[in-house]
Parts: sequence; C-alpha cells; structure tokens
Amino acid sequence: MINLNFITVDQKDAMLSFKKQLHYLAILSLLFLFSCQSEVEEQVYNTQATITKSSPLTTYLQRVAMVKTIEDNLIDNSSYCTIKFPYKVTVNNVVISINSSADYQKVLDNINAFPNDNDIVRITFPVTMVYYNYVEKVISSQPEFESLLSYWANEPDLLSKINCLNINYPITINIYNSANQVASSVQIKNDSSFFSFINNLKENQFIALSYPISITDNNNKVTAIANNSQLENAIKYAIDNCKENTNPAIDFITTLTQGVWRVSYFYDDFERTSLYNGYEFIFKKDQTVIATKLGISVSGQWETKINNGLREFKVNFSPDLLHQLDEDWKVFEFNNSQLRFRKEGGSNDNHYLYFEKK
Repeated sequence: MINLNFITVDQKDAMLSFKKQLHYLAILSLLFLFSCQSEVEEQVYNTQATITKSSPLTTYLQRVAMVKTIEDNLIDNSSYCTIKFPYKVTVNNVVISINSSADYQKVLDNINAFPNDNDIVRITFPVTMVYYNYVEKVISSQPEFESLLSYWANEPDLLSKINCLNINYPITINIYNSANQVASSVQIKNDSSFFSFINNLKENQFIALSYPISITDNNNKVTAIANNSQLENAIKYAIDNCKENTNPAIDFITTLTQGVWRVSYFYDDFERTSLYNGYEFIFKKDQTVIATKLGISVSGQWETKINNGLREFKVNFSPDLLHQLDEDWKVFEFNNSQLRFRKEGGSNDNHYLYFEKK
C-alpha cells in the first residue's frame, strides 16, 4: 500500500486525477455496455416483428379468421351474422332447402325467375344464427329475427370478414414477456381458434407469427409468406381484388365529407393515437378540413386522387401536432364508419392513420 504522507502534493494530485479518470472510464464502459445491450434487444425486437392486439396486422388477421357472413346476405340482409345449415326458406311460394353455400344459387335463381314479383325470402324458424365472432343464438320467430337485424343496424358499419384469403393451419404464435423474450408458444389449428386467440389478447401483450406460413386464395393458389410485410400486402391485395370485399356503391369522397371523424389509430414509428384524443375532424367538399378540440378550431386542406389504380389521400395542417398527419397516404380500405390509410415504408416502417366516424 502506498503511504500518501511521503508523496508530494503534485504527486497526490496526479494520483487523484488518475483515480477520477479510472472512475469515469468505468462509468463510460457501463453506459456503453448497457447501450450495446439495448441495441441488441432492439434488434431482436424488430427482427421478430412482434405485434400487439391493436396493431393493424392483428386486426386484419382477426378479420381473415372471422365467420364468413356475406354469402347469405340475400337471405338475412346482414353482414354481422349468417344462418347455420341446414334450414329452409320460401321464395315465391317455393320451398328451398339450404344445406350448403351452393344452395344460395337456388334462392338467387328463383328471385330472378319472375321479373314482376316481390321476391320476399321467408325463413322457416327456428334457425341458429352464427355471429361474425362465432357466437351462436337460436332465433325462434320472424319478430325476434327483425329485432336482431334492428340491433345490428344501430351498430357502426362492420369492417367485415376479409374473403379470398385463407390461412393454411396449423400455425405457431410466440408470446413475448416484458423482457422481450419468448415466454410461451401456442399452436393455432383453425379460424375460430385464431379469432378467439386474438380476441383474448391483452393490450400489453406482444406476439409474433412463426414464419414461414402459407395462404391460399380463392383460385386455390398457395403462396408462401415469410414476414409480416408480405402478409399485410397479401391481405391488401385480397381487399382490393376480391369482389366479396368491395362495395362499389360506397363513394370515398362522399363518405369522407359526411359527418364528424376522430382519429382512432395513428402509427408513425410508434403509436401516437393518444396525441389526437379529443380532436374532431370535418372534411368539407371544398377540400378544406376543420380540426376542433376544446372549442379551438384549426383549418387545413385535403386532397385525393387515383394514381396507378390506387387512391391517394393527403391532408395538410400548419400546427406542429396536426402537421404530423401530413403524409402521402394510400387508402387501405373504408366504409361508412371507418377510413383506413397506410403509407408503405420498409418491412417494419409502415405508417397508419385511421379515422372513425363520431
């Protein structure tokens, strides 16, 4: 051990300075270590392409897994539910047995057989209704059926099942803990299990699909999917190109300029939806937009056009917070109650803006 009593003042100062430098170097080393560790964890997180219950891909996958309700709309007039086989209907005094989806054509043929009749489709009760979320309910009479339709009519327009894309099961999903490590895995064997799994996810849970998986379209073409981006693009293709997913009667500009809208989801590098809580947006036909919060209104402009078959949308505000919404958006999908926009980036860099009618 060195005795400081026999060391000069200059030597003491030099040794103390040296100790301080060692101390600083130790701190810097620890900071560097933690920084590197954070970067590794961040890299693992991105590489695994984890998603949450509210992530756009998750919501689209749940709709892929929904009950197919659109096929019998000519009978039940609702995309919220379908009638479970077998059952019977009467059209123009003709009783038709519905044992499979192929029998819907018999109903349509009978409706089209006589041009001047009323074409009323009467359901023979009781029947079992299967809701889009796999819940079943026995309906015993016409008044009970009409009451059910009235209930659904008061709900916002459903972004219904995404058709023409089928997941080939089984698939494996990894569930992550707060340390970004795989805590457990679950094997999904069918659509109903997948829908239920997503429905029961907690808001703070992170999951990742184990790739590769495969999907099949309505032409029985099988496609291998290697990551989230490819899967989301395949879903977008199905939305745009499957006639069962589109409603040509709904016009985008007419929909946009009717009613009051709020931001229901905004993702730009990370989710920022809460920044726009309380804002109400009115898009006017003169291509101005008014954003109001707590009685204070801000004006902006909006524009839309079709480019290479895709509808583009842009909004422009001056204030910094609203200015963050200014992107060259592509319309992902819309209905009378919801508008969904996306800006494509890299494999993990898509931006999203969703509006919901107030």
